[in-house]
Amino acid sequence: MDRLDHLEHLDRQLVDELAQVARETVRDELREQTRRQRRRATLYAASGAVALYAGAALALALGLGLAAGLPDWAAALITAVILGAAAYALRGAARPNASRPTADEAELAAAHGHTDGGIAPVIPPNGLGLPHPPMPPAPPKTAVPGAGTPDAAGARKPHPDDIDPEQPHHRA
Repeated sequence: MDRLDHLEHLDRQLVDELAQVARETVRDELREQTRRQRRRATLYAASGAVALYAGAALALALGLGLAAGLPDWAAALITAVILGAAAYALRGAARPNASRPTADEAELAAAHGHTDGGIAPVIPPNGLGLPHPPMPPAPPKTAVPGAGTPDAAGARKPHPDDIDPEQPHHRA
């Protein structure tokens, strides 16, 4: 029995040592990934700052160019309007809304034969069938026995006990 207790102690030590090595390996890998992501984020931030200064210099050049033939206030106003229109266009391009599907939604719709704008094609994309559901040969039958169409002579209105509340309600 002593021999098995000794082996159990060795097994427990081995498991603890393996767990410690695994923790250290994962910790080192996460540190390395974090370091790379931090560097990438810093480069993106620096790129954004430089692009901001480049945009300001471009706006200044546009304003000075317009100021050569216009009063200074008019050149500044035109430059501001141009920059505002560009900002509005970029915001609209970046923000998906209900009227304009995203690229993923457009691909999904194209795969299922839907068109942009919600207008159904005249001929189905597969070339088979009708472009719209067929018209039934007769009006649907009423769910309430004894109740005909409202225009029929001698028709009675449905009694509240005849109406099933679980049935779907359709409006004409």
